[in-house]
Amino acid sequence: MASGEEDDPIIQEIDVYLAKSLADKLYLFQYPVRPASMNYDEVTHLSARIKPKQQKVELEVAIDTMSPNYCRSKGEQIALNVDGTTIEESNTFSTKMMDKQTFSSIQATTNTNRYAAAVFRKGELHLTPLQGILQMRPGFSYLDKADSKHREREAANEAGDSSQDEAEDDIKQITVRFARPESEQARQRRIQSYEFLQKKQAEEPWVHLHYHSLKDGRSEHERQYLYCQAMDTSENTELVKTPSEYLAMLMPPLAEEKIVKPVGPSNVLSMAQLRTLPLGDQVKTLMKNVKVMPFANLMGLLASGTDSTAVLRCIQQVALLVQGNWVVKSDVLYPKSTCSPHSGVPAEVLCRGRDFVMWRFTHERSLMRKEVAAIIKLPPEDVKEFLEQMAVPRANRGWEFLLPTDHDFVKKHPDVAQRQHMLWMGIQNKLEKVFNFSKEDFLQKKDIQTEPQCISGEQRLKAARENAREHHASLQKDLDARRLKAPSGTDATVRIKEEPVSDSEETMDTSSALPNGSLNGYPSADSPNTDPYSDHGAGQTSTPELQDFIRNTFRKHFVLCLSEVKRLFNLHLASLPTGHCVFGHVTDRMLQDTILHSHCKQILVPFPPQSNASADEQKVFGLWESGETFDKHRQILFEIFMKNYRVRRNVIQTRLAQELGDAVTKSDVDRLLKECCISLGGMWYLKGTVQS
Repeated sequence: MASGEEDDPIIQEIDVYLAKSLADKLYLFQYPVRPASMNYDEVTHLSARIKPKQQKVELEVAIDTMSPNYCRSKGEQIALNVDGTTIEESNTFSTKMMDKQTFSSIQATTNTNRYAAAVFRKGELHLTPLQGILQMRPGFSYLDKADSKHREREAANEAGDSSQDEAEDDIKQITVRFARPESEQARQRRIQSYEFLQKKQAEEPWVHLHYHSLKDGRSEHERQYLYCQAMDTSENTELVKTPSEYLAMLMPPLAEEKIVKPVGPSNVLSMAQLRTLPLGDQVKTLMKNVKVMPFANLMGLLASGTDSTAVLRCIQQVALLVQGNWVVKSDVLYPKSTCSPHSGVPAEVLCRGRDFVMWRFTHERSLMRKEVAAIIKLPPEDVKEFLEQMAVPRANRGWEFLLPTDHDFVKKHPDVAQRQHMLWMGIQNKLEKVFNFSKEDFLQKKDIQTEPQCISGEQRLKAARENAREHHASLQKDLDARRLKAPSGTDATVRIKEEPVSDSEETMDTSSALPNGSLNGYPSADSPNTDPYSDHGAGQTSTPELQDFIRNTFRKHFVLCLSEVKRLFNLHLASLPTGHCVFGHVTDRMLQDTILHSHCKQILVPFPPQSNASADEQKVFGLWESGETFDKHRQILFEIFMKNYRVRRNVIQTRLAQELGDAVTKSDVDRLLKECCISLGGMWYLKGTVQS
């Protein structure tokens, strides 16, 4: 500690004083539209006024009309548009020329507790807290006045033309209406409206001020108040603290937090508080949170003994029946005058789009998001939100309705189901007009689509035999006719035309295991004879296709464990067309031999004893030679990881510099780590050695 103080000696001590004379009157003015070198200190200020509560300031500054940069024709045109041709005291520009401009303020920040103005004099620093920080920008209210003048002139001309030859208007009967009492909700909306806030701000009167220039005597007098008037410690108690008080200010004691239980959070429901609400509010709150619910589950959440008829009456007001389950209505989730939190789309448009999704689920179990989005034409975020509320994604099947169809409820309450069906018919008519579709469009598409059938090999063989048996007579007759037509001395044997396998055929089924315990031709983990060190398959040689696959895979990934190679190989097999089997039976031993004969090498990574990696995951292989100059970098990296399970970047960089000299650049290290390693917790690991 002593050595640290000697290295950083105290050069000067400065006394700090807190001046309070101008604490509630000092404002900092900023002029963001002009550089600091072009200030307004020497410009004539005509007037100034302030609204203290709003901290709003306006300054009128004269414009030098004699400047060579001033356009007189534009200035005269602006004055003519604003004031017209008449000379009045209320004119904005008295000289018939734009000879002044107004600066209006906006608050740069509402919290100025951290800001103060400082003055340094005779080794003392005097601080005065700021009341406000205001940005002064040019105001263009005179343009509004010009527009209003133009509208007044047009209105006067129209009124004069229409009333020149008209007689005095007849006496007309006047209907007196009394305004209805304002509700509390309407009053809150009115208070929060922009017009009300503008009116409240306009009610505060302006306080007119006298402007004094920078070198004026009054300004010099006021600047003296920036210095602390009382230099003794009795007036500066804020800056005079004991060490314990100063430490308490830096690290205040932790106050005991009062745990306030939320009344009704949006994502958590208190059942005790819920049951204090009326039954209709209970049902509405539950449906808003759950969104999709069977009627039996709803009755289970309500208090025991609740009348099911009353619950049915309440739920029909806030939910609709879809496949025997209740789904909350769209206007309950998206009330009027609200909008989407994702895209800002109005609530009315959201309700129409969500109603379409619900209507489709009344006819189908699954929907495709692209088809829905193409019809309702809403942003993808909103469409996804609709589907997530009432469906779950299924592989290759789109979005499936969240709950199974509740046939018991439909059988038990047929009157409710019929009433809901009629309600959906009305909603369907509205949706057809809005989105310009018909129900038959979806029904035809549904009829065309057929359910996929899974046919086993035995069934296919049996069907082929039956087909051959049925057509045997016709085939024999056709063959005899061809033999008769064939010229003598020619080979009349029938040749089968061989056609290449089409790429458009369906991919191999990877969901079921083959009888020999292999998956797509590759042995699974629990199949027999998969020991890589057994003699099974030792006499087999790898095919050129397998060698090409291994070579291309390692040129792309550089480092792979055996389990990852198996996974990529199975994916490759699954992508091949049906019947396109060129790999034969591939064992673990054959796969490893092919890797080692493809210019790769096994990296004996010292896994920690507590590692839960499997045997295949601990067999790590890396591309040792690829024919490029970067091979040496990878070989050095692999040698490092043969001794360490994880290393830091500086260790790799230092070793590369020792082996290859100064030719190693930062980009080379970045490329090497990107190709072969992954980062976790500030350490670098070989790819595949850390479980994701």
